[in-house]
Amino acid sequence: MDVNQYLGIFLDETKEHLENLNTQILNLEQSPEDADTINEIFRAAHSLKGMAGTMGFKRMQTLTHDMENVFSEIRNGTMKATSNLIDILFQCLDALEEYTNTIQETSDEGTNDNKPLIDQLNAFLNGDKAAPAAEQKENGAGEKEASAAEGKRWTQIQLGEPEKHVITIATEQGKQAYGLDIKIQENCILKSARAFLVYKAVEERADIIVCNPSAQDIEDEKFEFEFSLIIVSDQTLDDILQAASSVSEIEAVTGDVLNLEESSSAPAASEEESSAKQEETKPAVTAAPAQGAAAKGGAPAKAGEKKPGKPVVNRTVRVDIEKLDVLMNLVSELIIAKNSLVMASTTESASGSEFHEHIEYLESVTTNLHESVMKVRMVPIESVVSKFPRMIRELSKKLDKKMELYMSGEETELDRTVVDEIGDPLMHLLRNSADHGLESAEVRAQRGKPEVGSIFLDAYQEGNNVVIEVRDDGNGINVESVKNTAIERGVITAEQGDNMSEKDIINLLFNAGFSTAKKISDVSGRGVGLDVVKSKIESLSGEVEVKSRLGEGSTWIIRLPLTLAIIQALMVTVGGEKYAVSLGSIQTIEDVSPSDIKLVGNSEVINLRGSVIPIIRLSDELDIESLKSPDDNMVVVIVKKGEKLAGLVVDELMGQQEIVIKSLGKYISKCKVISGATILGDGEVALILDANALI
Repeated sequence: MDVNQYLGIFLDETKEHLENLNTQILNLEQSPEDADTINEIFRAAHSLKGMAGTMGFKRMQTLTHDMENVFSEIRNGTMKATSNLIDILFQCLDALEEYTNTIQETSDEGTNDNKPLIDQLNAFLNGDKAAPAAEQKENGAGEKEASAAEGKRWTQIQLGEPEKHVITIATEQGKQAYGLDIKIQENCILKSARAFLVYKAVEERADIIVCNPSAQDIEDEKFEFEFSLIIVSDQTLDDILQAASSVSEIEAVTGDVLNLEESSSAPAASEEESSAKQEETKPAVTAAPAQGAAAKGGAPAKAGEKKPGKPVVNRTVRVDIEKLDVLMNLVSELIIAKNSLVMASTTESASGSEFHEHIEYLESVTTNLHESVMKVRMVPIESVVSKFPRMIRELSKKLDKKMELYMSGEETELDRTVVDEIGDPLMHLLRNSADHGLESAEVRAQRGKPEVGSIFLDAYQEGNNVVIEVRDDGNGINVESVKNTAIERGVITAEQGDNMSEKDIINLLFNAGFSTAKKISDVSGRGVGLDVVKSKIESLSGEVEVKSRLGEGSTWIIRLPLTLAIIQALMVTVGGEKYAVSLGSIQTIEDVSPSDIKLVGNSEVINLRGSVIPIIRLSDELDIESLKSPDDNMVVVIVKKGEKLAGLVVDELMGQQEIVIKSLGKYISKCKVISGATILGDGEVALILDANALI
């Protein structure tokens, strides 16, 4: 059975369980006695263990099993969730995430057993009850010996004449008959699936003569956790035992030589039992079926032996079935619209008004289809922000500052492609608030602030944008300090610093390599962070701005478009070429006389209703000769970036249009003012202007 076909589902569900565990373990630290939280953690860990076992990822399964043991003790009230234990559990989650990433890259979990973590978990488990645990182990060993002394289950199978005949013939051909007993772990979720994998592993190396209970009963789960096999094979018992025991969630596999006259010598039996015991204590190898090799026969794939090349793992979005129903209905309407147009185009009697009606109907359907597809692609940002409370907890310990993270708007939805990219920028801003923003406990006490610093992460929708704010009640940005640091490092001259506004000085923080930290730590000080935030957000057609009050705190505001695929745009022409400007960044369109243009510091500006707005002549920026006379009134498109306004001078307006954005690829990535291209109805290509970059 090739389980690689389920890899995508496994990865999706594993990531969900890990996110859930991250959140719930944090809750556990805050409310150690909350039964709902403990049960939720136990369920998630149990599911994760079962999934890893089903896929044949034994290392991942072993680690999760030991975590589950700890959660079980917490649930039973015999262990407390101390801060140290929570730290270890978070390290385990990191290890599980590492396994998950390795599986995504290679389809295999790798070779890291994470033994130190498992030892620490077991140390916690045995800390207060080492003796009972040892006693339990001894009792367990005693029970096993007693069980062995009582006899083997396979000896109770009654063989008929046909079975005996087959065994006799096989023995004459030089093969050997064996009896096997297989015991599945009692906490196994899919015991029939486990039994099936053992059955397949044995079947590759032997002919199965009898299965007790029957194969059908095993498939229907009409058995406890044990079953037996009578087999004949030309392979050694060791090889067969190893193949069977390599399947996940198998507690024990024992076997012995079968002699029809029941006259096997004691030494031989003892030797086989010894070898079986050795197999039980050997490190388990990865189950052959789980590697996808066994189903096709031949030798089992050993751990680490993989086909070259990275597996294709699809990124997925979970969609409400109602959204798919709406999508299906719209596609049906699209087909009807297409058929109507085809019919109208082939019918000579069709009038222009009829044709126009069909076009209007088609336009209505495609607009609804666009909205519906957008909704299908939308996912809550919760998947990104759920890991931040834990990060703040770790920073609190590392920086020795008390702090708390408050989040709101986690249900706010964004296009999947945007959500995948915003994790790093948000992480940088939160680390920045924790390290640079919040003051030490002593300074906060002097300023009359609460001992525990507050960091806020708020998300909400605003028109066609999603706004994410990261704010803190810390020190705020010391503008003088930023200016002096910039002058020291040669970023600006002293004269430039004197003429810069407070906002422009704050924006220097986004320069690559710029940092006001006095010493470099593993949290900050290398000047890598805010420049990454700015470049990443702008690559997503978004913008970032800062508001700060010294002594009170800072607010970092990120604005992102809801989707990057289809936008409403204003089509304009410059020098006979067509360009698109996103409607989301346009404020107004003005008719400006050349006499209204003024010069301020060698830059052209206009005074629009009391606001001085700089003018950007697109013909100059794009190096195109304008077709308009210098004496004619100018068409000026007023665009906005944060609180900044600018006027784009164009030749003509063509009107509003819904456009599909196509990337220009990495070869034309240097041209920042062009964010992409679109194909118009007549097949012509129009470039899309990035108003943010122009400003």
